[in-house]
Amino acid sequence: MKAPRLPQSQLVRLAIGIPVAAGVGALLYWRGPNWSAVGDAFTAVRWDWVAVAIGFNLLSVVVRALAWQQVIRTAMPPPHPRSLLVFSAFSVGLFANAILPGRIGELARVAVLTRRLPQERAWATLVGTVFAHRVFDLVPVLMLTVYVLVAAKIPHWAVASLIAIVGIGLALFAFAFASARLHHRTIRLDGMGAARRVITMARHGLGVMRAPLPAAIAIGFQTLGWAFQLLAVWTAMRAFHIHEPLAAAALVLLVMNVVTVLPLWPGNNVGALQVAIAIALTDYGVSKARGIAFGFGLQAIEASVGIGVGLLFLAREGLSLAMLRVMPGASQAEVPRSPQADEADEEADAQRARARVSG
Repeated sequence: MKAPRLPQSQLVRLAIGIPVAAGVGALLYWRGPNWSAVGDAFTAVRWDWVAVAIGFNLLSVVVRALAWQQVIRTAMPPPHPRSLLVFSAFSVGLFANAILPGRIGELARVAVLTRRLPQERAWATLVGTVFAHRVFDLVPVLMLTVYVLVAAKIPHWAVASLIAIVGIGLALFAFAFASARLHHRTIRLDGMGAARRVITMARHGLGVMRAPLPAAIAIGFQTLGWAFQLLAVWTAMRAFHIHEPLAAAALVLLVMNVVTVLPLWPGNNVGALQVAIAIALTDYGVSKARGIAFGFGLQAIEASVGIGVGLLFLAREGLSLAMLRVMPGASQAEVPRSPQADEADEEADAQRARARVSG
């Protein structure tokens, strides 16, 4: 009997993640903080500020789900999913991303919606809306990066990297706009290769960018969600007695998103994230011990919302963790044929047959 083989994407993630995790572990062991001081930082936590930070995180989740709903309304014909269902799907996705590697949550939220929608072939369109929803993150990310460049204390060597991030972000947004297609016709994916399937779904989901008002509303919700997340970081800093300006919180939020953009192991790269946050705060005079303690606390605050709300809606949808683990990738999932597509193919075959007879 053959041994089970890991998918190639998991092998690549393991090949990258294991050396990185080993390096982070070695750094924490030999150059890490005084761990008793890290423990002491937790004993003085202001729990009222922790509660405020959790509230801002929850608000961020709500408005970002509203942004995704706006994208869905533009990409799909009615009837559209209700707000509670979209929020439920978005919460399940957050839960999956928090505990599983590989951004499984992006497909998990699509799976939740497709179980409730009456439309045939909705899966492909919804995957496209996830692409669009992520692209709209570029706008608040660019705003955050510019704010950090102008107001935050950062090393001189990091300035060029942040400017490069702005340039790349603008280029990606322009490319997404140029690639977008806006219409409500059924997406035909039959017979396409994996790469072409993903590109086709992305282009249809990005169609909202061709509709100015819906695009502006979606971007507005995404930007508001990031603003709430920034306030969550700032209030979490207060909980750990780090009394620095909002620009420092913006720097921490930017570092968080850079470190977790590629989740190499479950828990959103726990360990590496704390080291990065501690290094970012050294220019503000924050000790490594307090910076690492704050990093663990901040990640716990964010996870408490994603996991807590996600578990609630996971139970509501009748799903399990085992079901989330077997979610297919965007390029591998089967897309069922609709009756309309079958009828169109039969009509085309009939026309070709009549043409051969008349010829």
